[in-house]
Amino acid sequence: MQTAALVQKQALSREEILRDYRLAYESRQASLTGRKEVFMGKAKFGIFGDGKEVAQLAMAKYFRNGDFRSGYYRDQTFMFATGELTLQQYFAQLYAHADVEAEPATAGRCMNGHFSTRSLDEDGKWKNLMEIKNSSADISPTAAQMPRLLGLAYASKLYRLNPDLQEFTNFSINGNEVAFGTIGNASTAEGMFFEAFNAAGVLQVPMLLSVWDDDYGISVPNEYQMTKGNISKILSGFQRDSPEEPGYEIFTVKGWDYEALCNLYAYAVDLCREQHVPVLIHVQEMTQPQGHSTSGSHERYKSKERLAWEEEHDCLKCMREWILANEYATTEMLDHLEAEGREAVRQARLAAWNDYIGGVKADHNEALALLDKLATETANSHATQIAGIAEELRKNTIPNRYDAVKAVKKALRYVRQERLKSRRNLLSWLEQVIGENADRYNSYLISQSEESPLLVGEVKPEYDENSPLVDAREVLRACFAAALTREPRLFAIGEDVGKIGDVNQAFAGLQDKFGELRVTDTGIRECTIVGQGIGAALRGLRPIAEIQYLDYLIYAIQTLSDDLACLHYRTKGGQKAPVIIRTRGHRLEGVWHSGSPMGMVLNTLRGMHVLVPRNMTQAAGFYNTLLKSDDPALIIECLNGYRLKERMPTNIGEITVPLGVPEILRSGEHVTVVTYGSMCRVVMEAAQQLAEFKISVEVIDVQTLLPFDIPNMILESVKKTNKIIFADEDVPGGGSAFMMQKVLDEQGAYKWLDAQPRAISAQEHRPSYSSDGDYFSKPNVEDIFDAAYELMQEADPENYPPIY
Repeated sequence: MQTAALVQKQALSREEILRDYRLAYESRQASLTGRKEVFMGKAKFGIFGDGKEVAQLAMAKYFRNGDFRSGYYRDQTFMFATGELTLQQYFAQLYAHADVEAEPATAGRCMNGHFSTRSLDEDGKWKNLMEIKNSSADISPTAAQMPRLLGLAYASKLYRLNPDLQEFTNFSINGNEVAFGTIGNASTAEGMFFEAFNAAGVLQVPMLLSVWDDDYGISVPNEYQMTKGNISKILSGFQRDSPEEPGYEIFTVKGWDYEALCNLYAYAVDLCREQHVPVLIHVQEMTQPQGHSTSGSHERYKSKERLAWEEEHDCLKCMREWILANEYATTEMLDHLEAEGREAVRQARLAAWNDYIGGVKADHNEALALLDKLATETANSHATQIAGIAEELRKNTIPNRYDAVKAVKKALRYVRQERLKSRRNLLSWLEQVIGENADRYNSYLISQSEESPLLVGEVKPEYDENSPLVDAREVLRACFAAALTREPRLFAIGEDVGKIGDVNQAFAGLQDKFGELRVTDTGIRECTIVGQGIGAALRGLRPIAEIQYLDYLIYAIQTLSDDLACLHYRTKGGQKAPVIIRTRGHRLEGVWHSGSPMGMVLNTLRGMHVLVPRNMTQAAGFYNTLLKSDDPALIIECLNGYRLKERMPTNIGEITVPLGVPEILRSGEHVTVVTYGSMCRVVMEAAQQLAEFKISVEVIDVQTLLPFDIPNMILESVKKTNKIIFADEDVPGGGSAFMMQKVLDEQGAYKWLDAQPRAISAQEHRPSYSSDGDYFSKPNVEDIFDAAYELMQEADPENYPPIY
C-alpha cells in the first residue's frame, strides 16, 4: 500500500486551480440549495455530494473520452467537472423533470444523484463512445455498481488482446479505456464489493476504484462496517509486490489535499491505462457537511467533537486555505469567485424550475379552462360539484401532473350521461395527457429500435436425408460455433464454460477452436459473472454470461433486476446492454438442481425477455434471434434435455424463433393445456394417454414468458375447447398464476370458459431428491391426465365416470 506522497508532483496552473475551486464551490452551493428545495416542497428527496468535491475534481482531470464511470450518488462534482452534467440539468433531476432534453440522465425517472450519459441516439443506435465521456447509469443499492464496473473494465482487456476487435473503433481504441469506479466506505462491507474486487484482481483489468471515506454509513461508523475500520488495510494483501505479479496497486490519500489528489490520480490513472493493472485509491478524511440525505440530520449521531473536526477538515475550506497560502489568489479574488458561483447556481436553479413547472402548469391551466367550460354547460345539479373541483385545482400553486388528471376524472363522473361538447373536449384532453404521461413514465421498458428482437422473423430449421440424430447438446454446440464464427464481438463466460465446454458440453472444444478470450472460465461468482456481461455489453460487446443452474440465479437476481432489467427504462432509451444470460433448470434431481422459480424471475426481470425453450433446437433459434437484436434476455434450457436425441438442422446458424409466439404442439378439441420447457414432454405424454379415452387435448408451448403470446393464440384455442389447464414446475401461484392472469385477464379468455380454469404446479416445498422425490414433488403425467379427465367428467359425467 502506497501513499500519495510517493507520487511525482504535477504542474498545476493558477488558472486551472481557480477554475477547479470555482467548480467545487458551485457544486457545494448546488448541494446546499438542493436541500433547501426539498424542504420547501419543490422536490421529494435529496442526496448530495457535499464534502466529496475536491477528490472528484482531481479524478475528473484524467478521465478521457471513451472512459467509463460506474459510480454512485455522491459524484455530482465529477460529473460537473467532466462536462457531462450542467447545473441546470442537476436541478432538473432534483425536480424529476420528465423530459430527456432537460434531464438527459434518466428523464426524471430516478431521484437526484443518479447520473448517466446517453450512449444511444434517438433511434436506439450506438453513438461513437470514443467521442464522449461515458457514465453508466447509476442505481441506488449499495455496492451494486461494482459488478457492472468489473465488466466495463473487462471490455478494455478484450478490446486490447483480441485482434478481431480492432475494427470496432467506435467502442475502443486498443483497450486504452479505464473504468472508473466510486463507492462509499460503508458499502465496501457488501459482498458484491468483495466479489468484484477479487475478480478484477484475477482478471487484471483497468479498473480504477475510488473509495470516498467519510467514516460513516449513514449513522454507523467504520468500526461496525469492516475489520480494522479501514478498507485499504484489510485489502493490503491484494497489493502486488512487483510489476510482474498479478494484483492491485493500492494508494491512500486525504480527501482535503487537493495537490496530493491531483498528483496521485495523474499517476494512478496512467498506470491503470497503460499496464491494465487494477487500482484502489482509498480517499480518507472526507466529510459530509449536510449528513446522509434530506431524510435526517447527522447531528443526531455525530459528537460535537466529530462535527468540529469535520468543519476543520472540510475539503473546500482546506482548498481555499491552500490557494491563499500559495498565493494563487487573494481573499478578495476568492470572494468574487464564490459570489459568481452562488449566482450561477441561483440562475440554474431558477431556469430548471421554470422549465419544469411551466410544462406542468400548461396542462394544469388547460384542464382548468376545460373544467370551467364544463361547469357552465352541465346541468345545474352538477355545476356546483365541477366548479368546486376546478377551484380546488386552482388553489394548487405547485401542482403535479396527476393533480389535473385526478380533477378531470372526478368531473367526468358527474357528466357521464350528458352529451356535451365540453365533455368531449375534456375526454380528448384526458386521452392526450394520459398518452403523453405514458411516454414520460411508462415507455422504453424494452428496445424500441429497429434491432428489437420482436422484429426478428422466424427461420425454421431445415433437414435433409443426411441430418443426423445427435445428443441435443450437439445442436447447441453447433449453434454456438456458428455464432462465434460470424460475430467477433461474441464471447461466453461462466463456471466450467471454457476448458471442459460447460457441465453439459454445449461449448465442448470451442475454447480450443476460438481461444480463451472467446470461451472463458470464471470463478464461482454468479453476481459478477452477470456484471461482467452487463459492463461488456454496455461497451458494444455481445456476451453470453452463464449461470450454471437456474437455482443459482438467486445469487445474481439483484444485479439482474436492479441493474440490467431496468437499464433501458431508467435511462429512457439512453443505454442498452444486450447481454444473454444462459442457464438451465426445471426438473433433474434434488433441492438445489431442479428448481423452477419462475415467479421470482417473472416478478423481478421485467425489461428482460424470458425464454423457456422445450428443446435445444428451439434454444438455438432463440440465441440466433437475440444475437440479431439489442435487448437483454434470460434463456432457461431444459436441464434434463441435453442427452435426448434431436436432429441436427442443416441451417443451424440461421434458424430463428420469434419471441412472444407460442407453438401448438398437438391440436385438440376438448381441453387446452398451456405449458413450457420440460413440462412439454410430460404434457404431450399425458395427451397421448388421454386420447385413448376419447379426450382430445390441444397442447400449447408458450415458448417465451416475457413477452407472452402476442398474437393471442391461447385465446383462440380456448374459444374452441372452452376449458384450460396451465401447467408448470413452479410453486403454486408462481408461473402458472402468471400465465392464468395473462390469458384470462388480459386476453379475456374467461368469457369463453364453461369450466373452472385449472393450474397444475409443483408442491410448495423444494423438489425432493431421487426419481421418487421428483415424481411426488413435480407435476407428472398422471396429474395432467387426472386434471383433464376431471374437466371432462364435469361436462359429461355419463361418458366420463369417476376413476378413483
